[in-house]
Amino acid sequence: MIIIIAKYSIQAQGKNDTKTVVETTGGLKITIDEPERLGGGGEGPNPVEYLLASLAGCLNIVGYLVAGEMGFELDDLKIDIKGKLDPAKFRGKSENKRAGYQEIDVSIDVKTDANEETLNKWLKKVKERCPVSDNIANQTPVKIKMA
Repeated sequence: MIIIIAKYSIQAQGKNDTKTVVETTGGLKITIDEPERLGGGGEGPNPVEYLLASLAGCLNIVGYLVAGEMGFELDDLKIDIKGKLDPAKFRGKSENKRAGYQEIDVSIDVKTDANEETLNKWLKKVKERCPVSDNIANQTPVKIKMA
């Protein structure tokens, strides 16, 4: 059995204290910034919004993939995600709290002719196979070092 490991990478350049421009391996550029009310230029979503957006994008892709494998079509797929985050640690105000999301709630609204039993099986498979939700829900080693 051949195991193929997909590798992804990005390069990022800080432009100022709130703005980062990211370039993907495929040459796409993403701007990350804080909104003006938080001192940024509002030129793009902030990092924690991108995390939620990444989760939505992954759930969408896996949702359509699994539906196709199961033999039904999705007429529409809407994903609503809400995250609760206490910025105290990020701002240096607390050593005890987590810096990241304390809770993320995902609501998926599906329009299809598939029955409820099929949709429950579909949702279980989507949850199991979404790489982004797996990374959020499980501890992934992150190594941060000086270049």
